[in-house]
Amino acid sequence: MKILENNFNKQNFRCVCALLFSMVFFSRADAAEFPASTADGYAIPQPGKQFSFPRDHGSHPDFAIEWWYITGHLFATNDAQFGFQATFFRRALMPPGATNSSASTAFGNDQIYLAHVALVDKTTGKFIYQEKLNRAGWDAASATNTLDVRNGNWSLRLAPEKIGGRERFELHGTVGLDAAFVLNLSPKKPMVIFGTNGVSRKAADVNAASHYLTYPRLATDGTLTLAGKKLAVTGEAWMDHEFSSSQLGAGQVGWDWLSVQLFDGRELMAYRMRRTDGATDPFSTVAWVDAQSVVRQIGPDKFDWKMLEHWHSAKSNSDYPSLVELTAENPVTGKKEHFIVRPFAADQELVGQAGGVGYWEGACHVWDESQKEIGRAYLELTGYSESLKGKL
Repeated sequence: MKILENNFNKQNFRCVCALLFSMVFFSRADAAEFPASTADGYAIPQPGKQFSFPRDHGSHPDFAIEWWYITGHLFATNDAQFGFQATFFRRALMPPGATNSSASTAFGNDQIYLAHVALVDKTTGKFIYQEKLNRAGWDAASATNTLDVRNGNWSLRLAPEKIGGRERFELHGTVGLDAAFVLNLSPKKPMVIFGTNGVSRKAADVNAASHYLTYPRLATDGTLTLAGKKLAVTGEAWMDHEFSSSQLGAGQVGWDWLSVQLFDGRELMAYRMRRTDGATDPFSTVAWVDAQSVVRQIGPDKFDWKMLEHWHSAKSNSDYPSLVELTAENPVTGKKEHFIVRPFAADQELVGQAGGVGYWEGACHVWDESQKEIGRAYLELTGYSESLKGKL
């Protein structure tokens, strides 16, 4: 683990140096004052934070919001291909140190846990998902000293043994009685930290920021059970871990988020913070991750996000982008690269029956301008059914 920590520290230094020339609009983040906490007592991400693992894989209850996000692509021996999502959310109901006189405090009403598991079949386009919402306690919990989060019979844990000196994660999930999976996730590349000096800004308001830790490419293997038939699967996954006390600023309604795993060994992460008039907020970004896991980020003056087609959801009466073109300047070459993102299926919407927040999250193809497939992706679209302001 000490070797990993040293690698991460060196990686962070290289990333910060590479960002300086291209992140002029983010200089406001360094100039701004970052208060230690919000008005109601939740922690605010601080520049220069020194991360320590496995502790920082775990929960950070001094922050209001936290999530562990796994998305990926699975391949079975019968040529079947699937996209999967497993997300564990933690939401604080009271700030650190607050007390509640209710007798139910012993049952964990200081934290609630929402979780989503989804699966899409590329061949048939069938999309299935399930949500769970539980209070902290018997049915849901997250450790603070390591990665060990669960919600019902779903769990994500750091395995005790390593593979080739690198960490391994274990993911267990089900979708009702329709599907179940047990997956091993092992990093193929070092962790990356998005943002500037350890802080990922989402808005001009310094409260709207997060610590954003990502494994952009994990080797994945395990079993997927469908209709009682067990399939051996392999593939690749993307793992996000974010913790913050606010994700939106004034005038923002939601975001479009994209993770791309290119066949040439690079990855891209994009988030387009969407304003009430549909405009792209200045604190939006595209992060390029090269084959050595060096991160270089660009602002919205250097990328263009076009929604070419839309899909209407009869369930939520919402219109979502169903074909996206991202044109972004490569910060190394200075040339523009084009990424056309089309979902495996139009309907990959999670309507938010348990948590009350609906969004679209789906597995996608990635093509270049010549319609050549160059990678795979996951696309997330929030704030289309209703504004997320005041909810995150």
